[in-house]
Amino acid sequence: MERQGENKVSDSNSGYPKPRFLAVVLGLCGLGLAPLGYQLIAAGGSFYYLLAALVLILCCVLLFRGDQRGAQLYGGFLAFTYLWAFYEVGLDAWALMPRVAFFTVLGLWFLLPRVRRGLQQGPVEPLMQQRPAQVTAAGFLLLLVAVYIANTGYEVGTPSAAGTGQVRNESGEWRHYGSSKTGTRFAAVDQINLDNVDQLERAWEVRSGVPGEFKGTPIQVGDGIYLCTGRNVILALDPDTGEERWRYDPQIESPRIGFWDTCRGVTHYALPDPSDSDCPERIFTATTDARLVAVNKDTGQPCADFGGNGEIDLLEGMGEVLPGFYFVTSPPSIANDVLILGGWVLDNQQTEEPSGVVRGFDPVSGELIWAWDMGREDRIGLPEAGESYTRGTPNVWSLTSVDEELGLVYVPTGNATPDYWGGHRSEAMERYASSVVALDASNGRVRWHFQTTHHDIWDYDVPSQPTLVDIPINGVTRKAVIVPTKRAEIFVLDRETGEPLTEVAELPTPQTDLPDEFTSPTQPFSVGMPQLRFDDLTEHDTWGITPFDHAACRIQFKSMRYEGPLTPPTTYGSLYYPGVGGGQNWGSVAVDEINHLMVVNTLHMPSVVRLIPRDEIQQGQGFGIGGAQRGTPYGVFSFFFLSPIFAPCLAPPYGDMAVIDLASQEILWRRPLGTARGQGPLGIPSRLPLPMGMFYNAGSIVTAGNLIFIGGVQDSTMRAINLMNGEEVWTDRLPGSSTATPMSYVSPETGKQYVLVTVPEGGGGLQLETAVNEGSAEAQVPGGYIIAYSLPD
Repeated sequence: MERQGENKVSDSNSGYPKPRFLAVVLGLCGLGLAPLGYQLIAAGGSFYYLLAALVLILCCVLLFRGDQRGAQLYGGFLAFTYLWAFYEVGLDAWALMPRVAFFTVLGLWFLLPRVRRGLQQGPVEPLMQQRPAQVTAAGFLLLLVAVYIANTGYEVGTPSAAGTGQVRNESGEWRHYGSSKTGTRFAAVDQINLDNVDQLERAWEVRSGVPGEFKGTPIQVGDGIYLCTGRNVILALDPDTGEERWRYDPQIESPRIGFWDTCRGVTHYALPDPSDSDCPERIFTATTDARLVAVNKDTGQPCADFGGNGEIDLLEGMGEVLPGFYFVTSPPSIANDVLILGGWVLDNQQTEEPSGVVRGFDPVSGELIWAWDMGREDRIGLPEAGESYTRGTPNVWSLTSVDEELGLVYVPTGNATPDYWGGHRSEAMERYASSVVALDASNGRVRWHFQTTHHDIWDYDVPSQPTLVDIPINGVTRKAVIVPTKRAEIFVLDRETGEPLTEVAELPTPQTDLPDEFTSPTQPFSVGMPQLRFDDLTEHDTWGITPFDHAACRIQFKSMRYEGPLTPPTTYGSLYYPGVGGGQNWGSVAVDEINHLMVVNTLHMPSVVRLIPRDEIQQGQGFGIGGAQRGTPYGVFSFFFLSPIFAPCLAPPYGDMAVIDLASQEILWRRPLGTARGQGPLGIPSRLPLPMGMFYNAGSIVTAGNLIFIGGVQDSTMRAINLMNGEEVWTDRLPGSSTATPMSYVSPETGKQYVLVTVPEGGGGLQLETAVNEGSAEAQVPGGYIIAYSLPD
């Protein structure tokens, strides 16, 4: 009688259609995952994806027939998926997402009454039939718990030497790119502080009138703000209103390749005797078409006594320079009345690119005082007729720092060209590559140097302005230079001698297997400072938006060579972590001079590098994004580690901020910064303000009000952060993400403290530099934004 009753119930539901659409979706998912799962196993990776594919295909068959065992099987599969995901990554919410979110959403389909009734075609077992719903509900609950745990709380320490430091720039003026010549990015002003920062508001906002890049950090000298936009256009603004006083356009003629319209800042110089010139105070910019330009600080007119009508040619002595192969993007430094600058070359194109010579000029006349040519250190002046500065030597493209008491300028060097092959390099190309070098400011001779990467074939040049601080180490105040690197190794050295003040160890690293190339058996690691890169990556650290691109990322990871830091390039692909963007980059670090606290932004975005044999390039197979590396056996493909839908293949966070106590060499706090609002697959913004830890540009500043300011995180937000605990205490939505380090100053007219940030037209992003099309209507573009914040009157 009971069996007849069951049949009667089944017959009453027999009119509902079987869930065949759901079956087809699961089947297609299984068919899509199957080849990926097979490839991953063949590469030595996880068995999960092939197993998942087979289960999904079996679920498809059962559901297509209206067999409720298909639902039961999917419930079991979902439970197994959660257990596997927790085993791999624990309760890390973002790492769980590609493992469980997609299948959890599919599991919700089983909750639809139409699907449930369509499965009641045979004997009904209500408890078993509801298993997918139960598993899905439990899965959602666990996922919510994971999100909460992963995004709340981080350890906060206590400063060990708070209040014991001395301010090196008490005027409150931001006269140099990094606030002072020491590059600390510290504003010794506390008018804006933790008690009132929530009242901060926009005081004024102006547009630059120049399209394109806008990476310039302004300086403040007296009652004026001075900055460069893209294309080296110099602006002078009123500090209280932003009103333009003058502008000077040097009319650059740079080929539109690479960083052709980048200018990071300007330099101010006041003559010791103002009566010696009609241009007693001048503003300098070094251009991307290789000129050094001086204009009057008060009028913006060229200084007639500097070079030829206010400019000098930086190509003199360089020999043959192809268009766009030599340019300058960083402001020069002034050290004891010597104007010092390096330059940049177009990366990865060929051997024998223009020299990396560093030169010192007279800031009044523009005459060359000295040149440091790494291949001819005995030669101080210009090369003989018919000769040139040594070609192919490492260049100094980033910002330099100055200790005028010691008479030293600290220059961060790149590696010799091209980046990813070094079999041809000479001693001159190797000795000072990827180093910090202390030069005598009076004659350009080397006092000492410290190499951060030996025989650099990873593009791990030193990109950051060295930061000069006096810090207590083991109870003794030491004159230190802090050297952040793309490797996320931060070296702390004695700035008089170059000896390490915190422990540096030479550790074994992976070795190359390419003929005619070599690698150093060991590399320097700053083991005395906190480790800011992640631990060595594994397959579990890969990521994606869906199981499909996550599996593709796993295949990439297992198919490439990766043996930890400094894995050398290969012809089948190597994974670099940190990637070629850092670690740290040209934004450098910021240091609270009073409390000996260092603010560090770290980027976590691996790179994929593959060498392309020369014969393949000649056959037209090309090398994609990278460089030809002419003169070597290989071209190179170099790009970020991305999935087929251009999602990162590494789990978040992609950027974080840490504060390090320089006295104890301990992390005070560390946390991700930024949300996923402006990011998404295929470049489509998600618009979701989910805490993620995003990519960033440029750097941070720190003030005596115990505040950190940063606008370069890739979610178009200006932030104020509590220096002591990492709490975000104020935000403002920007028109785009900044690509420059902010600055802060006090107006001499009103006594108000301002915080200023620049934002490019359309916002900045972690992307390849692109040129503006010649036919674009760029003349009508209002240009980038200059935004100043202050407290209300």
